Parts: sequence; structure tokens; C-alpha cells
Amino acid sequence: MSLTHFDETGAARMVDVAAKPVTQRTAVAEATVRCQPATLDLILAGDGKKGDVRQVARIAGIQAAKNTGSLIPLCHPLPLDGVTVDFTSQPPDRLTVTAAVTCTGRTGVEMEALCAASVAALTVYDMVKAVDRGMTIEAVRLLRKTGGRSGDWRRPADGGAADQS
Repeated sequence: MSLTHFDETGAARMVDVAAKPVTQRTAVAEATVRCQPATLDLILAGDGKKGDVRQVARIAGIQAAKNTGSLIPLCHPLPLDGVTVDFTSQPPDRLTVTAAVTCTGRTGVEMEALCAASVAALTVYDMVKAVDRGMTIEAVRLLRKTGGRSGDWRRPADGGAADQS
């Protein structure tokens, strides 16, 4: 198995995708914020001192997806077709951020989905850190992707990594 972001001499490179076909591509990723139960209640109430935590985090996640090519050095800047960022609570102490990204292009949107979920989770942290500095951001991971030469991929139900062969 070789890494595509290195040439035959080991130098870093941006992968040339010019010859790849344009296909519909999707990716879904998630990140979990673990916090105190009272912090989760505050987040879900939607009336924090800085505003509705989830709405601000949603916008941050969308912005992150749109700017992934600027954040991750070898990612291609992509014209995204759509980005959604949603939240699910698992009381007493967890909030899961799920980001879905779609694009019609020559390269996948996994990094865009991962960036969206990560930055949305970081924004949740930023918005409520005054009341809970002990929060953690956990399990940032790709859930599924479609399109492209490698085809579709889905994380197994047990949460482990799927076989790439």
C-alpha cells in the first residue's frame, strides 16, 4: 500500500486528480462532546449567554467544510454542493455532532466532513467552556462515504475500522 500524497522520492505532493472522472461524492463524519450533565442541559436549552450553542456550532461546521482546502495542506479546494451539521444528545453527558457533505467532483469529501464535525465540536467547547472546562471531544471519525474509484465505504456497526482491501 502506498500513500498518495508522496511522490516516488518521498516528497509531499498534492494528488493530480485531472484524469479522475467527475462523480457524485458524499461523506458523513461525527464527533462526540462529553460534558457535565448540567452543561448538556445548557446546550440543549438554546439560550446561552453567547447565543444558541448548536446554531453557532452549525455555522462554524459549515464554514469549516467550505474552508478545508485552506486548513489541510494537501486537500483540494472543492465546490461543495451541500453541507449539513446536526446534533444528537445522549444524556446524561454526551452531544454528538454529525456532518454530511456532498460534492460533484473528482475527489472525495471525507476531509470536509471530518473538518465540519471537528470544528462544530470545538465551537461547542468554546461556547460553554466558561461553565465546563473539563469537556472532551472524542471519537472524531468517518461514518461513511460514497463515490469515486474506491467506491462506497461504511463503518461497521461495532464502530471499528472497516477492512480497506
